[in-house]
Amino acid sequence: VQLQASGGGLVQAGGSLRLSCTASGSIGSINVMAWYRQAPGKERELVARTATYGVTDYAESVKGRFTISRDNAKHLVYLQMTSLKPEDTAVYYCSAYKSPYGSIWMRLGTNDYWGQGTQVTVSS
Repeated sequence: VQLQASGGGLVQAGGSLRLSCTASGSIGSINVMAWYRQAPGKERELVARTATYGVTDYAESVKGRFTISRDNAKHLVYLQMTSLKPEDTAVYYCSAYKSPYGSIWMRLGTNDYWGQGTQVTVSS
C-alpha cells in the first residue's frame, strides 16, 4: 500500500486546513487509516484514526476541532482541521494498517504503512 499525503501549509492561529491522503495498492489489506503528527523535538503522536464503518477516535488535544473522514470508493482519508493553534504545528503523517478482529485499533506491525509527511505550520 502506498500513501500520498497533501494539503499542509502555513496558516494563522484560528484558521483551518484540510489534509488529504490517497491510498493505492493492496487496499483490501487495511481497515484503519490514521493521521499522526510529530513536532520538533517530540515523539510522533496519534491525531485521529478511522476504521471500517466510520468508527473514529481522536486525541484529546484535537477533539472538537479536527474531523477525520474517509471516502472508501476513492481510497481517501481526510483530516479537516479547524481552530488551529500554534501547538498544532508539526509534520503530519498518514498511516494505514490492518487491525486484528476484535481489537479495532491494535497495530500488529504487519500490513502497516506510512506515507510521507506534510508540514503544517500555525503562526500566532
